[in-house]
Parts: sequence; C-alpha cells; structure tokens
Amino acid sequence: MSADSLLAELPLVAILRGVTPDRVEGVAGALFAAGIRAIEVPLNSPDPFKSIELLAKQFGTSCLTGAGTVLDTANVDRVVDAGGKLLVTPNTNPAVIAHGVARGMTVMPGFYTPSEGFAAVAAGARYLKLFPASTGGIDHLKAMLAVLPKHVPVYAVGGVGAGNMSEWRQAGAAGFGLGSDLFKPGFTDEEISTRAQKCVAAFKAAS
Repeated sequence: MSADSLLAELPLVAILRGVTPDRVEGVAGALFAAGIRAIEVPLNSPDPFKSIELLAKQFGTSCLTGAGTVLDTANVDRVVDAGGKLLVTPNTNPAVIAHGVARGMTVMPGFYTPSEGFAAVAAGARYLKLFPASTGGIDHLKAMLAVLPKHVPVYAVGGVGAGNMSEWRQAGAAGFGLGSDLFKPGFTDEEISTRAQKCVAAFKAAS
C-alpha cells in the first residue's frame, strides 16, 4: 500500500523513542497486530539505523516505517539507505523537508506557528506535525487550522493520547503521533499490544 493509503487507514504514528534493534521487531509486530500502520524510530535512540533497516525488511510496503528527530540532510540520506520511507522532524527546516521529498519520502515536519506551517508546505511537506501540541492546546490548533491549507493534514504530537484524542479530533486534528502512551523501553510486548489496542479503539471512537 502507498504511504498515503496507510495513513488514511489509521492516522496514528507510533514513536519508538529508545527502542533497540534487538526489540524493535517484536515491538513493531505488536503494534501492527493492533492496527498501527506507521512507525518511527527517533534518531536519538540506540543504533537507530539498524532498527530502521530491520523494520523495512519486516514490513515492506505493509507499514510505513522510518525515522523521527531528523535534523539534517545527511541523516535523510542515511534513513533512505536503511530503507526508511517516513521522515519526521521536531522542527521546520526547509532544506531537510525538500531533501526528504526529493528522495521520495513521506515527510511530516514539526511546526508550532502558522509561519512555520506555511514554510513547511512551501518546502514540499504534505503532512504537518503540531509539536509540542499540549503546550499550545486545542485553541492554538483551531486558530492555525483556520489559515493553514485545508488539504494538509495536521497531526498533534506531544501530550496527546487515548484519554484526550476525542477533544483534539473535534478541534480538527487529522491524526496523532503517540510516544509514551504506546512505548517505553521498559514496557513488555504484551503491554505495548494492550496500549496500542486502547489507542486504536480511542481513535476510532473519536472519528
């Protein structure tokens, strides 16, 4: 399936910060079984490119996998070389966005202001990540959605989970990036499965 189709099927991105290569396949398998179709390995995790490579081999085109916390163009290339198709950033860096788009990736850059949102879209982004979402809150999202291009989905990331997805959905969030609500290195695969099922159910109930 295409990246757009996978995100349309369930617009939730699992953020596996701190995951290690020896665990990543088991963790990702539990997430995929629960319905998650997009997974990012932040580059400040241990040996992230190995984990990205393992995920690419595990899923092929059945799950959108790649990297988060991508800060420069050199790491864009390293993610591509590892087989990653998803590129998530915490900031709005037009050079990183444009390079990711040029390399055929699905790019989801972080933004916090309308100016950053428009700059990201001008650089080629077709998705936006409001980060950190919780510090600005729902009214902040609503105000920006009033001016941002309607065809660009905005994902809320940071402080959003199963317990408050509904209010963010009502405010216009198209999807979510989920970190500690889904994964921490101390969670077992069984715990991750239970948490993922809860988040998937919460999203469907809010849609």
